[in-house]
Amino acid sequence: MKLELHKQLETRMENTIEALKVEFTTIRAGRANAQMLDKVRVDYYGTLTPVNQIGAISVPEPRTLLISPWDKTALADIEKAIRTADLGLNPTNDGEVIRISVPMLTEERRKELAKRASKVSEEFKVRVRNDRRDSNDKLKKMEKDGEITEDELKKSQDEVQKITDKYIKNIETLLANKEKDIMEV
Repeated sequence: MKLELHKQLETRMENTIEALKVEFTTIRAGRANAQMLDKVRVDYYGTLTPVNQIGAISVPEPRTLLISPWDKTALADIEKAIRTADLGLNPTNDGEVIRISVPMLTEERRKELAKRASKVSEEFKVRVRNDRRDSNDKLKKMEKDGEITEDELKKSQDEVQKITDKYIKNIETLLANKEKDIMEV
């Protein structure tokens, strides 16, 4: 029962790490990548639709994104959605495709993005700590219900803390890598 709880905790925390990695891909680091547009939603026939479901996104050059919509009538809507998404990008529409030139990041913008990455990582650390609290609460209930002894409770809580420390360290490593990526010129 305890081991199952530890496995569930590891799985939840692993999912949190994967979600953080996805979140970090949306914070740009000076190079173009299609994930930069993951959070952009286009008003497409009255429905907010992710831009990657309206057209193909490619990276023909390190600092250029190219969006080829399947429906050319959506070009203006896609362009508007990107402008209003607060990504610091300026799309150009040539009637066939949308080109986005990813500008070099200023020192101020780099610091801003690094701060945002730090804030995001803090939110994910809170998720990990909440998972720890939930697991410890389950363990205390198991001890109260007589399913485990007080010694087993202590050992299990120590194991939960070790798992938590491992994932917090993992988040800190991901943040350090992302900050390094952002601050690179």
